[in-house]
Amino acid sequence: MKNNYIKSLLFTGVLACTLPACTDDLELTPKYELTSASVYNDFTNYKSVLAKLYAGYAVTGQKGPDGLADVSGFDEGKSNYIRAYWQLQELSTDEAVIAWNDGTIFDIHDMDWTSNNEYVRMMYDRIYYQISICNEFIRETSDDKLSGRNITGNNLADAKHYRAEVRLLRAMSYWHALDLFGSVPFVTEEDKVGAFFPKQISRQDLFTYVESELKALETELVPARQNEYARADQAAAWTLLTKLYLNAEVYTGTARYTDAITYANKVINAGYALEPEYRKLFLADNNTSNEIIFLVAFDGQKTKTWGGTTFLVHAPIGGNMKAAEFGVNGGWGGLRTTKNIVNLFPDVTGTADKRSMFHSDGQNLEINDIATFTEGYSITKYRNVNSAGQAGSDPSGTHTDTDYPMFRLADVYLMYAEAVLRGGTGGDAATALQYINQLRQRAYGSTAGNITANQMTLDFILDERARELKWEGHRRTDLIRFSRFVSGSYVWPWKGGVKEGRAVEAFRNLYPIPTSDLTANPNLVQNTGY
Repeated sequence: MKNNYIKSLLFTGVLACTLPACTDDLELTPKYELTSASVYNDFTNYKSVLAKLYAGYAVTGQKGPDGLADVSGFDEGKSNYIRAYWQLQELSTDEAVIAWNDGTIFDIHDMDWTSNNEYVRMMYDRIYYQISICNEFIRETSDDKLSGRNITGNNLADAKHYRAEVRLLRAMSYWHALDLFGSVPFVTEEDKVGAFFPKQISRQDLFTYVESELKALETELVPARQNEYARADQAAAWTLLTKLYLNAEVYTGTARYTDAITYANKVINAGYALEPEYRKLFLADNNTSNEIIFLVAFDGQKTKTWGGTTFLVHAPIGGNMKAAEFGVNGGWGGLRTTKNIVNLFPDVTGTADKRSMFHSDGQNLEINDIATFTEGYSITKYRNVNSAGQAGSDPSGTHTDTDYPMFRLADVYLMYAEAVLRGGTGGDAATALQYINQLRQRAYGSTAGNITANQMTLDFILDERARELKWEGHRRTDLIRFSRFVSGSYVWPWKGGVKEGRAVEAFRNLYPIPTSDLTANPNLVQNTGY
């Protein structure tokens, strides 16, 4: 937590009425863009609007933790952007199960979701709400409009930086659409304002668009590590490009590992440093870390939500776990992990690899019933206490101060190593090994966990990504890139809806376009298999 502008903004009524939801489910008409009011005539409003765009990842409406929702048609609290994204990325894999028989949520881990799945739709609608409000800001801050409003000098320079940041936020949401859904509706600031039926863009063309946007922003964003806390800079764009290129073969059929190395190097050389203590990356004062490149900011008093890190702190607490140790007033008895992840660690107590962070007391390793919280180990990674053990700022102990680390240096080290092993040029195996062993030295507190060059294989990298990044929203994308997500070559408990796990249909590498949008927009074609 940090007392910064993004967190402390209280959204005004004018923003509530000028930045509405992207779809109108009652009319079944997709309204991806709506007309803004005169808010943009006054430059003093710009930063408030910018904060709203960042907050789109953290809060769900104009009144926290719920009320005056930005999107409708489902439980607002469950629809938080980070929570919805995390669930599709983690509950569909070996990293997470959830005990709640809450609507269609079991279908995500069972991998038998349909186009009517409410959790798929939550993510889809959040993506397009975010794109919609970003488009409006970008449209209203063109050179012509800024000139026409007589915005000059330092205000003009700030407005251009704001616009670049918003283009990055839009690119990130389009990357989420690219990764989760493939071929999707496409709308930008160039499209008309008002209700219309967007055309569908191919996955290849969307990849090209996101790539071109991020590369164009390299010179327009604030330099790495020079922006206000919780705002995007050049390194955020470089990290997203690294991710885009690492997964390019999945997205387009063409490998781009050399490009992944190029942009990983830019991030690595930008001055970030590994946090000396791994656990501090996930505490309420993780705003002090020099490892986190881009984050979603949360504050227990100013950004109240039932998603984000409030979800990630409360939901894994249950059984005989003590909520006070996590800085909250109680547990929700939901999230655990499978034995596949537990077995990646030599010692679940964390005395060897401190990244294990499992609660095993009173828990069974085997999961015979996903709905039983005590089956499967909980993960104690996220806490609403600071480094000194003090609880977060919400006096009720409900909402958290812990920021969500979207991108961090450790991930970039791992991406660099993987791209080298996959044949990318511009890097070398010795440097990759050095980066991997830096992570393991932090984890073990010594060189005891170091590996040799012969041990640094692609299989090792996949396992190390789980050890380092579990529950950070990466696992589904990683398993797909390694051809382990749908196939029978790698299974986990309850994959495919059976205890021992099984292969599922290959089309489940993508989620379906929700029926609600498919019905509303005649231009859309459903993903194969749904």
